[in-house]
Amino acid sequence: MYTSLAKVLKWEKEPVELQLNIYDLVHVASKTIVPLGPINTFAARNPWVGLEEQTFEQVARRFKYACDIDMMPNESILLSAWKNGEIHQELLEKSLSQWLDFQKFEMPREDAERFCRASLNLEKQSINIKPSPESKIIVKKLSRFQSQITKNQPVQTSSQRLEKLSGVMTTKELNSHIIKWCKLFLDRSHAAWSMPKREEGFYRAWKRLVQHDPSLSKKQRNQLKNLHKDADHALKEALLALGIPYSDIQEYLEAHLLALPGWAGMMLWRSKESPPENSLLMDYLAVRLCLEKVLVKPYLPLPQPSIEQNVNLESLILSWEEWGNLPVKAWSQLSATEIQARLTLADRFDRVLRNRLWLEAWEKTYENQLMQTIASKKHTMMGKVKHVKAQFVFCIDVRSELFRRKLEESGPFETLGTAGFFGLPIETNKLGSKHTHHSLPVMFKPQLKVKESSTEPKLHRYQQRKQVGKTINYTFKTMKQNVLSSMLLPEISGPWQSIQTLARSFTPRLTGVVSRKFREKWLHKPSTELSLEYKHTVETELPIGFTEEQKVQYVHQALTMMGLTDHFASLVVICGHGSHSTNNPYSSALDCGACGGASSGFNARVLASLCNLPQVRLSLGKRGISIPKDTVFVAAEHITTLDELRWLYVPTLSDEAKDAFEQIKVTLTKVRKEANAERISKLPKVGSDKINPIIEAQRLSEDWSEVRPEWGLARNAAFIIGDRKLTKDCHLDGRAFLHNYNWEKDQNGVILENIITGPTTVAQWINLQYYASTVAPHYYGSGNKATQTVTSGIGVMQGNASDLLSGLPWQSVMKSDQEIYHAPLRLLVVIHAPKEFIERLLDRVPAFRQKIQNGWIRLAVIDAEGNWMSWT
Repeated sequence: MYTSLAKVLKWEKEPVELQLNIYDLVHVASKTIVPLGPINTFAARNPWVGLEEQTFEQVARRFKYACDIDMMPNESILLSAWKNGEIHQELLEKSLSQWLDFQKFEMPREDAERFCRASLNLEKQSINIKPSPESKIIVKKLSRFQSQITKNQPVQTSSQRLEKLSGVMTTKELNSHIIKWCKLFLDRSHAAWSMPKREEGFYRAWKRLVQHDPSLSKKQRNQLKNLHKDADHALKEALLALGIPYSDIQEYLEAHLLALPGWAGMMLWRSKESPPENSLLMDYLAVRLCLEKVLVKPYLPLPQPSIEQNVNLESLILSWEEWGNLPVKAWSQLSATEIQARLTLADRFDRVLRNRLWLEAWEKTYENQLMQTIASKKHTMMGKVKHVKAQFVFCIDVRSELFRRKLEESGPFETLGTAGFFGLPIETNKLGSKHTHHSLPVMFKPQLKVKESSTEPKLHRYQQRKQVGKTINYTFKTMKQNVLSSMLLPEISGPWQSIQTLARSFTPRLTGVVSRKFREKWLHKPSTELSLEYKHTVETELPIGFTEEQKVQYVHQALTMMGLTDHFASLVVICGHGSHSTNNPYSSALDCGACGGASSGFNARVLASLCNLPQVRLSLGKRGISIPKDTVFVAAEHITTLDELRWLYVPTLSDEAKDAFEQIKVTLTKVRKEANAERISKLPKVGSDKINPIIEAQRLSEDWSEVRPEWGLARNAAFIIGDRKLTKDCHLDGRAFLHNYNWEKDQNGVILENIITGPTTVAQWINLQYYASTVAPHYYGSGNKATQTVTSGIGVMQGNASDLLSGLPWQSVMKSDQEIYHAPLRLLVVIHAPKEFIERLLDRVPAFRQKIQNGWIRLAVIDAEGNWMSWT
């Protein structure tokens, strides 16, 4: 069978291993999408992470031609930035000049410059001159130049080609079927009846049920009865029936994955998270192509698409009349060389390239402004260091920048920045919960588990009350899904639900505060301890706790990464961060952007506890880190929606630490008020001086109708790796990730390398998630939060038959329907280190060098003397 299959698909000239290894083709095709985890464990993802071996512009062109997706900011976004002074005209001119320097056109340079400058005018992007009989005559005369200006035709699916040829809406119908089956298979116990035989895999479960699908005709169902039992064989048979040449298979599969990247991405995520389901993406493609085969069969064979598509000569000619002051009749007076040069320039200087130049000018403008901000504060680095009473370690999250600045202004405090999971590869298990949560970036896997436990007598009562709450929720859900009890449920729950609705609608802040205090008082959680001591049990896959060596290793690593190896204050506060909002499907997106929606408060408590262990300190001393006896580590959590610091772990304090702690508590009210005032003023419809910023922040976090409780990481633009002295007193507007680094303590470059491969990569993912959700919100975003539907407990849709939406909602990146808030700039990485450090880094981390060379991130360096240089 496989020999005939290869012949029909014209695979006979390919090596045998390529003919049959469909798994490799699916794996390569999967790089066009990214894994999409459930929304309650939202983690920022770079949508193009598998394509970074290509340049940013190449990928932008590919998506533009294949899916009509804009990866460059559109003219409306760019025009708004230009009018707001965020793009300097001279930098755009410089970018254009540099591009022209690398081009070779057989035409005067001034003619090329005139055309390009005119076409860069954002207010006159469209061609106003209409085609005329004269222009059509010229097009016929110049038709011989058509073949010299062609573009590769993207591979389309059979359903897309059929739709284009005949208008039959096959793609829409196919997508509707796939969405329906994916929702059934991926449902997380939200449906009343689960999909039977899910344990056998998506393809086999679907194969059993599709024969009874009433949305398919009897003839179509009969055609699906005799499918092969294995997904890979069924996929090959579908490719055979559709007549897809071997050379097109990979791109053909890519086109199918890009048709619904959200649902395909969820299948990809499941295949990576669950070893028994490692072929789930193969199943997905098999189901999709088998359905496509049935839907397009009456129209087969389809005409073979052309390899190349011709460029519209008429539009190129008219663009020269609009932007190059070259009338249509003048073309007949040009030589063949001049005609070719002008057509090539007009074709090459297309919308993608023009917007790329605008984007680069925008990015360079921001870089220059950041450079000036840091340079203006150089005197701070030379100033006298005051006595520090307390040191605060914050996550590099851009929301920490504002709070850190206000905290440092308020007293003798020092702040440091590091990755918010503090280098602890742990899985957490909170008190009274059977569930665990990976509390580290999604790119890593946990190595051990830390459990929260209690030995207090009231533990039993706490567990009973938690169980009562779970039972009530389960009963309520079961009654909603049961046909008979769902009729009675409104009569039983109506009065309570009405009171709750009124309270939540008219007094959200008060209702939220009262309900939270009531819940805490009713549960009365006992004091707890953490399982820090190593214990390996057969009940868990991961060991519980740390070995003595691991305790020292992780503390040493954490202190080294944050640059806190000497000059310890009497009090060191390890600050995790989390968020709080109500009725928000994207609440986890406001927690740690890297750790799948996990708050890093648990990690902060673990690290602070380890740092206080006498034996750990003794071992650290032997490694060159001497922590004074009077220094005490405590743990807190920065609640970003409230700009509030909540204490999680405060052990017995030394006299000096106690004095510092009391001063901090007094100071925090002022810090919170000032931070809230600055942060909330940037939110739409909030900005009155009469508003109490603390009360308004509470309202935003408790109001269940609020679509924008905070801005999250919007407007992130830079990742600064250097000593805090570099940026202290700088108003960075909450746009910079700040990671402490002292190159003088890193002569072998290992610390810098770890920062680049870990936190910087995470920051880039966050940056491009926000970027993509802004430039292509309909494809990479998730639309209007007010009209989203949470589906199957895993994600959101618009309506009941859309793709599973993978990005951020409109309200997370836009001020209004017409005005953006997030500036879609690629991440600028700024490193404070000598030039030779950077060269060594790029040699050691080729993936980072590739990102820079291909335009996925930008790099600037501040050398040992304080000189700023852009790295290209």
